[in-house]
Amino acid sequence: MTKLKLLALGMLIATSASVAHAESNLTLGAGVGVVEHPYKDYDSDVYPIPVIAYESENFWFRGLGGGYYLWNDNTDKLSIMAYWSPMYFKPGDSDDHQLRRLDRRKSTMMAGVSYAHHTQYGFLRTSLAGDTLDNSNGIVWDLAWLYRYTNGGLTLTPGIGVEWNSENQNDYYYGVSRKESSRSGLRGYNPNDSWNPYLELSANYNFARNWSVYGTARYTRLSDEITDSPMVDKSWTGILSTGVTYRF
Repeated sequence: MTKLKLLALGMLIATSASVAHAESNLTLGAGVGVVEHPYKDYDSDVYPIPVIAYESENFWFRGLGGGYYLWNDNTDKLSIMAYWSPMYFKPGDSDDHQLRRLDRRKSTMMAGVSYAHHTQYGFLRTSLAGDTLDNSNGIVWDLAWLYRYTNGGLTLTPGIGVEWNSENQNDYYYGVSRKESSRSGLRGYNPNDSWNPYLELSANYNFARNWSVYGTARYTRLSDEITDSPMVDKSWTGILSTGVTYRF
């Protein structure tokens, strides 16, 4: 199940960052992804990525997320959406003996709204989503500004953004309850909400008509509410993926 969750993450990142603006309705591909976790003694994961993206006038699907457009034109796109959030913590995956005594944190289904506004100076991308499976009962808000540069077959899209996690979201994934504290020896911890800024870059090179190679990267700086957790020993998380796609 862990590999499926990592797979979901790769699919979401690769398709949303690289092929979301493909002109055709369907894009398929494959690649490889790397995820750096913030938890103590957690190894980086390397895994295969299938890339799946579909776009129509009313619906869109990217990876393990999809939505229905309430408004869709060249300038503004507003949709209700749902996606599988692959964020998780599996005690057995940590080499830290104290973390191995903690409870498992599950991935979950998030649902909410997303909006994009395009201008000649770049585009605004934002989404607000909440847990629907009663795992974290958390809310995540994402806000970013990106600029797309195209030169021949090469497209570069740098962006800067921030992600807000609600108190429930942080407490579920980074908090340590009293029972966990007494069982593991870690101090109890109850974080508040947090703001986590990030930088991202996607690159796509179109060759042989419908074929493309892509690369995406995101660096997220974690707030003190997360880094102060006894579960965490890093100040950042990162995602990197690359692969090949075919546009139908």
